Amino acid sequence: MRKKYVLALCMMLIFSLFVAACGGSAAPEASAEPTATTAPEPAAAAQSDAAAEPVSGTHTYVIVPDESTASYIVEEEFFAGALAKYGIDAGFNTVTGVTNEIEGQLQLNLDDLSAALGDNHFTVNLPSLATDREIRDDWIRDNGPNLNAYPVAEFTGAAIQGAPASYGAGQEVTFQLVGDLTIHEVTQNVTFDVTAALSGNTITGVAETNLKLTDFNIDPPSFANTLTVADDFKIHVEFTAREE
Repeated sequence: MRKKYVLALCMMLIFSLFVAACGGSAAPEASAEPTATTAPEPAAAAQSDAAAEPVSGTHTYVIVPDESTASYIVEEEFFAGALAKYGIDAGFNTVTGVTNEIEGQLQLNLDDLSAALGDNHFTVNLPSLATDREIRDDWIRDNGPNLNAYPVAEFTGAAIQGAPASYGAGQEVTFQLVGDLTIHEVTQNVTFDVTAALSGNTITGVAETNLKLTDFNIDPPSFANTLTVADDFKIHVEFTAREE
């Protein structure tokens, strides 16, 4: 009986030492973990505060053509006759014409984006628009829309709607830019949906609006047994503008 007691006591002592040893080795790991995870937090917080730092005043940002594009997007439908003429299968096709020949500027009051706009205007060289088919581009330059005869599209901004009350550097915002668009010597009041962000002295963003060709006295091209072009089209602008 005494042997059993001594043996049990020894086992308890060994177990206690084992637990103590495990506890001793785990303690440094627990203390090291907060150091690894919490050390970057002050720097990250500082960066976050800097990104949210408010910007103010009226600033003018000029479009950088090499870093911007203006596009039209329209649907066309090819008929069976297109296969014989151009080797194109029948069906619907989305056409995108793109150019970087876009100029202009944004003049914004960063204290109140919804305030009256300053000098906000943009122009696009329409004959420079290019799609995936040269034959199409040549035709619309000399026929139909006749872009060579009406080479400039011009937009003049009049108001910003739906902008946030305040703005912080780096923050992405959405708003509507309202103004007059002139194409084919016809002026229409249009609204662009804009998503943009300011980083340092540069604004980058995307602006889109949906329109109709007939709104600008352009008959949608139609060729018997070959193709038709939809009346609805979209203008898509990806812009980079830097402060003067």
